[in-house]
Amino acid sequence: MPVNILMPALSPTMTEGNLAKWLKAEGDTVKSGEVLCEIETDKATMEFEAADDGVLGKILVPGGTSGVKVNQAIAVLLLDGEDASAIVSAPAPAVAAAPTAVAPAPAVAAAPTAVAASAPAGDRVFASPLAKRIAKDGNVDLKTVAGSGPHGRIVKADVEAAIAAGPAKPIAVPAPTAAKPAPIPVVASPFEPAFEEIPNTSMRKVIARRLTEAKSTIPHFYLSIDCELDALLKVRADLNGRSDAYKLSVNDFVVRAVALALKKVPAANASWGEEAIKRYKDVDISVAVATPTGLITPIVHHADHKGLAEISNEMKALAAKARDGKLKPEEFQGGGFTISNLGMFGIKDFAAIINPPQGCILAVGAGEQRPVVKAGALAVATVMTCTLSVDHRVVDGAVGAEFLAAFKKLVEDPLSMLL
Repeated sequence: MPVNILMPALSPTMTEGNLAKWLKAEGDTVKSGEVLCEIETDKATMEFEAADDGVLGKILVPGGTSGVKVNQAIAVLLLDGEDASAIVSAPAPAVAAAPTAVAPAPAVAAAPTAVAASAPAGDRVFASPLAKRIAKDGNVDLKTVAGSGPHGRIVKADVEAAIAAGPAKPIAVPAPTAAKPAPIPVVASPFEPAFEEIPNTSMRKVIARRLTEAKSTIPHFYLSIDCELDALLKVRADLNGRSDAYKLSVNDFVVRAVALALKKVPAANASWGEEAIKRYKDVDISVAVATPTGLITPIVHHADHKGLAEISNEMKALAAKARDGKLKPEEFQGGGFTISNLGMFGIKDFAAIINPPQGCILAVGAGEQRPVVKAGALAVATVMTCTLSVDHRVVDGAVGAEFLAAFKKLVEDPLSMLL
């Protein structure tokens, strides 16, 4: 029986996506694990793999289509021995039907749905070989994962989304709230300057929603500190002159200093939970990267265990993938602490909005020569202002100050970062 290929949910926040292009044509033979098409999610462009062997019988959604809903049928796969004439009887996308008094049809005639098929029959779990391997490596119980593949089969993207989302939690039922007032309509002014409308991408909509939520619901407070950079700049120049295998930036030193400071002050490596504060055991640093479609935060995992050269090379690779829209979910979902650096644009200092659910974000300004007082005498030093935005539910002022003090000490004594 032909199988509908459904639009997958490739990230926890994805409700729809753009089908960028097909990499297989109608009539092509398809093997399980082969890439069928490229899908633009709210964060990146990702490859979608086939879950079954067969022949791509019909493409239902052409390449270049925007706003394709998750679980919408995008193509029909013919299984072994089937031909195109069977497509007319392919099962429709799973849709919950209202109950009626009519006796149910025999089970053989019922169209399978993603939810029903994802439930195991006995101990059997329907999953692709690649999904099973990733689940085994990530200690994921496939019985708890809902499949988005044909007939509810669990595919690679489902397991990656389950790993990124963490352990399943009971759904909290919110208390009833008063109805929100209707928004005030915006009336165009006859005096408004001429403009052009630039459609919002899925990524831009998600950024807007998350930052509005963060600024509206998270009690931010801010702590700033000045760090002298002259010793760091000297060490950086010396290290860069020793090898062509790396090119260290000030930001690489900042990532390293933040990672080591979080090891000294683990209470700052945390996020808010209604029942408990989550204090992260690993030091995974999200670093904000500007892309043509918006801001994204690729992650340097286990940054406290990586040297400056490794951090530098990894950040360059992640930034390039971010700008090309090629980041994998595990490369930008998660992270316990974020760095946003606008120093390269000449910004002296700024305060960043916290990246939920994290508890802190460090805004890094430009290093510039400023007058300072040393031993009672006026001198000139290269100074960088850093501002820590803090979720007061998670981190108290004293903890934030302790973290910044540890960070400043590392930045001003860069040789200690090499130990």
